[in-house]
Amino acid sequence: MDIKLAVSRSGHDKDSIYVIVKEEANMVYLADGKLKPLEKPKKKNRKHIQIMKQLPKEITEVFTQESFRNEEIKKAIQLYQKSMEYQEETICQKQT
Repeated sequence: MDIKLAVSRSGHDKDSIYVIVKEEANMVYLADGKLKPLEKPKKKNRKHIQIMKQLPKEITEVFTQESFRNEEIKKAIQLYQKSMEYQEETICQKQT
């Protein structure tokens, strides 16, 4: 299963993290499991997002089936945010 996370780069949801649940030519459908559940994903122009190319293994392992669930999406986003916080802390510690 190909899991893709994306960060919104424009609009009122700027810097929000989503899972891409569907892709079309110039548009993507995004879900975060909370405000934008799978049942009603956010439609966004592909130009307005940044796709996360490399994801830690623990994030991809969250998705157990071929179909997504809102709980899995929320957990994957939380894990990604924690891994980014850890990386920032490590970088800051190395600089001091």
